[in-house]
Amino acid sequence: MNKHDVISAVIAATTDEPIVFTTGFACRIAQSVADRPGHFYMTGSMGLAADIGIGVALSSDRWAVVVDGDGSLAMNPGCLLTAGSLPDLRLLHVVLDDQIYESTGGQQVPSTHVDFCELARAAGYRSAHHVGDLPTLRRELSRHLRCDGPTLVHCSIAATGAPNPGPRIALGLPQIAARFAEYLQAAVD
Repeated sequence: MNKHDVISAVIAATTDEPIVFTTGFACRIAQSVADRPGHFYMTGSMGLAADIGIGVALSSDRWAVVVDGDGSLAMNPGCLLTAGSLPDLRLLHVVLDDQIYESTGGQQVPSTHVDFCELARAAGYRSAHHVGDLPTLRRELSRHLRCDGPTLVHCSIAATGAPNPGPRIALGLPQIAARFAEYLQAAVD
């Protein structure tokens, strides 16, 4: 299972849920799989995808999905405390763990000894699950997409073997934000 497999599975499992994608290749892969108005591509602010997803879930009272990276989560583990302190938060937090900063050259993420599921549970997440293959991931997405409280799905993925991530995101962050805000507002109206 690689990054492309996981992102494709998340997109296939969702319909109109807002999805926040972490910076780097995750955004590019998501855009190449299916570019939807409900996709927020976090281009350039590593470590903030989960915080944005938490804000989306709180402000819109909708289920929100975050596709995060191990490096991004290692950069801002405080997001786990925020989400975990909100027991009814409608958040599915999917973590892609290939143990490298792939889009910046493949440097090792200093989290190989960290159990992200244990961190999430200790922070107050309602549940946390580790997956290492696509059938299990699909089952977990089906079970937890509309979860009771913040849920983390930690995906161990191959560091290599993903297809080309696709082109860089053409829209600037202000345009991405405007498109996403319009999408969220339309869901309320």
